[in-house]
Amino acid sequence: MKRSWLIALFCVLGLASPVRAADTVKLGFNIPLTGDIPDVGESSKNAAEMLKKKINDAGGLKVGDKTYKVEFIYEDNESKAESALSATRKLITQDGVIGMVGPQSSKQAVPAAEAANELKTPMMAPWSTNPNTTKNRPYVFRGCFLDTFQGPTAAKFASEEFKAKKAAVLYDIASDYPKGLAEDFKAAFEKINGPGSVVAFETFTTKDVDFSAQLTNIAKSGAEVLFVPQYYNEVPLIVQQAKSLGFNKPVLGSDSWGSGDLMGLCGDNCKGFFFVTHYAAAGAQGKTKEFIDEYTKLYKKTPDDVAALTWDSANLMLAALQAAGPMSGDLAKDREALMKAMAGIKKFEGITGNMSYPATGDHDPIKCAVVVKIDDAGKFAFYKSVCP
Repeated sequence: MKRSWLIALFCVLGLASPVRAADTVKLGFNIPLTGDIPDVGESSKNAAEMLKKKINDAGGLKVGDKTYKVEFIYEDNESKAESALSATRKLITQDGVIGMVGPQSSKQAVPAAEAANELKTPMMAPWSTNPNTTKNRPYVFRGCFLDTFQGPTAAKFASEEFKAKKAAVLYDIASDYPKGLAEDFKAAFEKINGPGSVVAFETFTTKDVDFSAQLTNIAKSGAEVLFVPQYYNEVPLIVQQAKSLGFNKPVLGSDSWGSGDLMGLCGDNCKGFFFVTHYAAAGAQGKTKEFIDEYTKLYKKTPDDVAALTWDSANLMLAALQAAGPMSGDLAKDREALMKAMAGIKKFEGITGNMSYPATGDHDPIKCAVVVKIDDAGKFAFYKSVCP
């Protein structure tokens, strides 16, 4: 009786948990399971669960001479900056994760990265393209290209593919990701085509649904292409309203188009358009095709770029953990060792392309971008690759 009472007391006080923790590697996932972009959270979790099962079914993750089960802890950031901060602090200070994957969107990733860096815990942002996410933050890493690369890529493509001399931009001024990318596109397009060649630079605020005033200005501006760096749930409304107002020029998108159910929401209106992104599922080969086939079999849908980047980001973090060598059991020391191992990665072969981090500066990978075309079947077909 006394022995049973003691065991119960130990469990209540959490004294039994270090034994379990010693055999487990815990990663946190700070993702939007609810809010404005829940499909992004769903894709993130789907890829993570698939990876966790693959590792654990194979016996676990070998680090040094010991094999660990992997445990993934998911926190919903509700697509809000303040919730992303709370989720970061909980995962690090309460759940005791060795590293964190996410947030995905820059609006949540930028503030979460500041907290993760202050708490000296490695964070991997798979989908956040805003430079501020990693800027001067040694514990924060990125799994994708930067807006400072994506913006010029889109501007060059618009100029060369559409022969456009005049462009318009419509973006959410209240959100870090579209604001930064819109500015990068404008600077690059005007460098190619001259000052003032972005003839309309129109803004709106998060959750707006009526864009008629901005699109009327764009339709009258003489723009030959419209750049829309917005999320999958906003693009269909913008495209539909643009067409109803008589704008029949190409609409060019960014990597945020590739997540969620863009085509289910946009349908025929988006066919024939192009966007810059991280990978193209149609026509994929090798490890990328294997990932797509397995994901499609499990979830009955083609993995979007968020799923693919989450897969790569979590794999990279776990590979770095293995490279760091035996874990000491001191969480602070192990987090520091993981950070150093991640920074030292020279060539990680991911399904979204090879990644390496520069020896100095922020932890932004050197990666190529992909331009995809939405074909007549509504598929995201590879069009061309653009490398730094």
